[in-house]
Amino acid sequence: MKEGKPLTEDQLQQWIVDEFRARGLTSAEPPIVAVQPNNGNPHYEPKAGSSRPIRAGDLLLLDIWAKREIAGSVYYDITWVGYLGNRVPDSYAKIFRIVREARDNAVKFIQEAVAKGREIHGWEVDKVARKTIEKAGYGKYFVHRTGHSIGQEVHGNGANMDGLETRDDRKIVPHTCFSIEPGIYLPEFGIRSEVNVYVDEKEARVTGAVQEEILPLLV
Repeated sequence: MKEGKPLTEDQLQQWIVDEFRARGLTSAEPPIVAVQPNNGNPHYEPKAGSSRPIRAGDLLLLDIWAKREIAGSVYYDITWVGYLGNRVPDSYAKIFRIVREARDNAVKFIQEAVAKGREIHGWEVDKVARKTIEKAGYGKYFVHRTGHSIGQEVHGNGANMDGLETRDDRKIVPHTCFSIEPGIYLPEFGIRSEVNVYVDEKEARVTGAVQEEILPLLV
């Protein structure tokens, strides 16, 4: 990269891949690195030579998944968003709050059900998150399932939190892990917040840090 030339999405993506490798981590696919409007596409993949530069004033979405290069390792899969400035615009903060509420409502629903020993299915979790976003008036902009099973593959073979792409009737059972990752994808920009949830016999817990607000990355 030439001095004074902005970093591009694919260059940041490659830097993350190199850092994974240096730390004994592996991933079947590279992470998603997206600034607006590309982060309005939940399945965007930056490509060398065609990705956007990352500049001051951009909203940056990072969807990162990896596991240790050891047999039997399980993936960790998270999405965080940051703003390349010292004050997050109200338009971004508003959408993040709605997405955060959908995420937290889904997690709470799971935790309460597991604590009470009540059976729940993947589609029910999706319904809770989707209802939150619909109530805020953005239902048509939540265009994918709420979450997917996670195991030794980033998309595992357990229950998905899905009432949109399919209706996943499988029960959420102990000793399984999955993502909760609602999002709102507007033409101008998109926001997603993703955590991982592990379930045992009596408790469901979020593994790792939880993003509570968009991070201002330039102060």
